[in-house]
Amino acid sequence: QGSELSGWAMGRWTYEGIDLNHNFADLNTALWDAEDNDLVPHEFPNHYIPIPEYYTFANATVAPETRAVIDWMQRYPFVLSANLHGGELVVTYPFDMTRTYWKAQELTPTPDDGVFRWLATVYATSNLAMASQERRLCHYDDFARLGNIINGANWHTVPGSMNDFSYLHTNCFEITVELSCDKFPHASELPVEWENNRESLLLYMEQVHRGIKGVVRDSDTEQGIANAIISVDGINHDVRT
Repeated sequence: QGSELSGWAMGRWTYEGIDLNHNFADLNTALWDAEDNDLVPHEFPNHYIPIPEYYTFANATVAPETRAVIDWMQRYPFVLSANLHGGELVVTYPFDMTRTYWKAQELTPTPDDGVFRWLATVYATSNLAMASQERRLCHYDDFARLGNIINGANWHTVPGSMNDFSYLHTNCFEITVELSCDKFPHASELPVEWENNRESLLLYMEQVHRGIKGVVRDSDTEQGIANAIISVDGINHDVRT
C-alpha cells in the first residue's frame, strides 16, 4: 500500500490476532499489590517476579512468538535491551503501565528511574532525527521539549509490555525506541533511517559497561556464586548474578 496509505495498525497483530506489544505477563499488578500490603521484599520479591500460573496454561492467549522470547530471556542473562518501534520520534522507558489502573496516562517510574532516564537520553541525544533542530512533529506530541524521552506510562499505558516484563522477571533493563515518524519507509529512505540510528545503537550498546560489575565469589573457595542477590541501598529492585 505504500507508507503513506498504511494505517497505524497495519502489521501490528499476528496471524492469530494477538498484539505482541501487549502480550507479556502483567507482573506490575502483583508487585504493586504486594507493596501496598507491605509484603516487599520479605514475602514477595522486588525482582525476578515469577510468571503467574494462569499465563502458563495451554489455553492462555499467549502467542508462540511471545513464549519463544520469554524462553530466550530465561536462558540468557541479558542486562541491556531495546526494542524498535515506528510511528514517532521518542524513546520511552519503564514502567509502561500506569500504577493507577484506571488512568490512561500517569508518571510511573521504576526504582531505577535515573538509570532508565540516562539510557533513554543516550539514544535520543545521539539520534540524528531526534536531535535535529529542524525536525517536525510526527503527530501532535511535542517530545522535543521533553528531550525526546518519556516515561512510557506517562505517554500511554501498556499493560503486558516487554519492557516491564524484562525489568521485573529478569535482570534486563529495556527501553523502547520509536525511531521514525514513518512506520513503513520506502526502500530508498532506508539508508537515511540507518544513518539516523547507527550511532545511537552503538552508543546505547556501550552503556552495558556503565555501573557496577564484577563476580560474586565464595571467600573460601574463590568460586563464583550463582543466583546471589545484590541489593543497592535506596533502590527497591535487586539483581542476581
